[in-house]
Amino acid sequence: MTSASPTRAGHVALAGAPNAGKSSLLNRLVGAHLAIVSPKPQTTRVPIVGLVTTTDTQFVLHDLPGLLDPRYPLHSRMLEAAREVLRHVDVILHLHPATDAPAPGFWSLAGLEVPLKVPVLTVYTKADLVPAERWVTPPGTFAVSSNTGDGVAPLLEALRPLLPIRAFEYDPEEIGTQPLRLFATEYVREAAFELLSDELPYALAAEVEEFREHTRPMYIRVTLLVERDSQKGIVIGKGGRTLKAIGQHARARLEALLGEQVFLDCWVKVLHNWRRDAAALDRLGFPEKASGARRRASGPGRPNSIDSDS
Repeated sequence: MTSASPTRAGHVALAGAPNAGKSSLLNRLVGAHLAIVSPKPQTTRVPIVGLVTTTDTQFVLHDLPGLLDPRYPLHSRMLEAAREVLRHVDVILHLHPATDAPAPGFWSLAGLEVPLKVPVLTVYTKADLVPAERWVTPPGTFAVSSNTGDGVAPLLEALRPLLPIRAFEYDPEEIGTQPLRLFATEYVREAAFELLSDELPYALAAEVEEFREHTRPMYIRVTLLVERDSQKGIVIGKGGRTLKAIGQHARARLEALLGEQVFLDCWVKVLHNWRRDAAALDRLGFPEKASGARRRASGPGRPNSIDSDS
């Protein structure tokens, strides 16, 4: 009688420049809309973890903020959060759009002068956007399409032997590790990216003010934070229409994820210049060091509210 093959479990970073298709690939791999997606770059601000578990392998997938040249403190903290994950994973997938091949060197993109001792696989994303007659996958690399799923299975097959032999870290039935509160803020931001003008979403953050998980419907109050008074009216819209649309979009995503009704109550208030304010960044979950303590900033005045369910 032969013994069963040992299980493998490991952490895999989905890393690359902004808008490289990292979140789309994570969603395709886990089979759910975990990470928010937008054609606009720099949508992902904090690492999102998804889980893919087969009979003998558990892939712990980290969708990282884009590796970019920081322009203000928020960018710097996003970059450091990405680098901190890179220092602790078992494999790095360097994602780069096939439409913009070839991919640059990964370590220079990450801004790390000394390469880490971890395997790096180059993965060309958005392969369905390149005509087959114009594309030959370079040797030693992979090409995938998050839209069609092409190339995903071979990628996982290549990843498996690179993961350590060890027991699963998470329940095989789980698809993510984040608390539900995070999805509430992320889905609200995703809706804002879709519904607002090009620049405003980058000045917008979201935080959960109240979360009643055991009520039916589940009650969640999310506050949208903008940097200037003039931006507040834009987010609310005439008669509250824009804010209501943001809430309805986000609520639909939450209900699809949870499989139950959600009462999402959206508000707006101003937190001046939060992208450059250290205390505000700590408060919103962007600590100066990825493992550092978070300080609490004093909050601004009472926001405007629009009931997204009315």
